[in-house]
Amino acid sequence: MKHHPYDHRWREHCERRQKKRAQRFSRDRAWRWRAHERWHQRWHRQRAQFKHSLGARLIAVFLVLAVASSVILWGAMGNPYGLLWAVPAVLLVTGCAFGAIRHMVGPLHALAVGAEAFGRGQFSHRVPVIHRDEIGDLATRFNQMAADIQAMLDGKRALLLAISHELRSPLTRARLHAEMVGEGESRDALLDELAQMRDLITALLESERLGSGHSALQLVDCDLAELAREQAQPGVVLHIEADLPTLKLDRLRVQLLLRNLVHNALRHNDSARGDVQVSLRQEGGGVRLCVRDFGAGVPPEALAQLGQPFYRPDAARSRHEGGVGLGLCLCRLVAEAHGSGLALRNASPGFEASVRFS
Repeated sequence: MKHHPYDHRWREHCERRQKKRAQRFSRDRAWRWRAHERWHQRWHRQRAQFKHSLGARLIAVFLVLAVASSVILWGAMGNPYGLLWAVPAVLLVTGCAFGAIRHMVGPLHALAVGAEAFGRGQFSHRVPVIHRDEIGDLATRFNQMAADIQAMLDGKRALLLAISHELRSPLTRARLHAEMVGEGESRDALLDELAQMRDLITALLESERLGSGHSALQLVDCDLAELAREQAQPGVVLHIEADLPTLKLDRLRVQLLLRNLVHNALRHNDSARGDVQVSLRQEGGGVRLCVRDFGAGVPPEALAQLGQPFYRPDAARSRHEGGVGLGLCLCRLVAEAHGSGLALRNASPGFEASVRFS
């Protein structure tokens, strides 16, 4: 049997068409399979998110409440005494729903407490992550933010401590060279400037040690009345109650606190109105220390910022008087290290700072 000369070409043509059709079918099938896989993954992801979503749980609670209430009321319609048990049943279901909702939104209180702690600078506080929903995700982000801020502050403290330590040696050498210069006004002015720089570095080091918590208190039996009498000088009046209790305090740091408060009061006092008053009185098993001046006071909007490092309500006046904004910061840190706080207020006239030691 003879074949037509074009039969082999026709067969090749059919084979090529079948091969292309098979390739096209394979591509379409692969594309449909990938689309199905993407849809399947998206569905499971959305389902997991909805399952742990606060909104989903609230919707479920409201649906249960609505269905249960409808069933109870429908069952009570044909019974003359149905309302006697339907109303308490509805109230019971409503109470259960309220309890469930309160349990779901309860972590919001922990977030509020954490926000207040962060506002006070307590970045070591952590918000508990109770649920794996939007509130839990927010709590996780809160904790991460606090950790990042704490790391940034620790780095800043480490940098300031390193710089302060490095500045001490050249400052000491500069002072030695200045003391070898002949007597004169320029020598005295230079020594005064070097002394101010030394005091600034010392205050900066002490504030960073207290702020970082790396400096332990040396607690000893301390008589606050004796420490207050050490500050007696012209322009300072002492008011000390008798029989004050002896307290466990860090003597050197309480001396630093007293010295800074008295020095700050003397700088801002108006002697025409009265002398600076230093008072000690018993209060709740402890001793309240108050230092008051009769100066112009502080603007009310600046009271909340006092005690922050390098903050001065009137920068130009403070610079003229020699202040750098670390005195009240050190006092606040010393008070907090002793488990207390520095209370600041306008006394009308004047300004008062007080600390309660126990």
